[in-house]
Amino acid sequence: MNKGTIKLCSACLLGINCCHDGKNNLNKKVLHLASKETLIPVCPEQLGGLPTPRVIAEQRGDKVVTEVGDDVTEKFEDGARQVLKLAEIYGCIEAILKQRSPSCGCGKIYDGTFSGIVVEGDGVTAKLLKENGISVITEEDL
Repeated sequence: MNKGTIKLCSACLLGINCCHDGKNNLNKKVLHLASKETLIPVCPEQLGGLPTPRVIAEQRGDKVVTEVGDDVTEKFEDGARQVLKLAEIYGCIEAILKQRSPSCGCGKIYDGTFSGIVVEGDGVTAKLLKENGISVITEEDL
């Protein structure tokens, strides 16, 4: 990633309590990077209209479903479009997203069985950003 560019960043990695369980995924490497570079915090689930806390969701095929079986695909897609809009507004060409998330996972996501199994794939937001020429890495790549 280029030093000095404005990047999108999963808000949970910056310590914002926006995860499904109402907590965060504070990452010290990401927080340190935020002291040197401009990171725009985003939570696609919240931007898509989902509450915090919320029922956990995973991708199952081309859908995103909650653990209780509700289809929340539209909310995840709406949130992804809002994140893309923010990228366009701020001129972001790079993003740091939370690995394995059904929104933000990049290269690895949970398999949709809610059993902790990880498979290859991209979250809804990561996929949309990549399709629009935005470079995506995860906190694990730092």
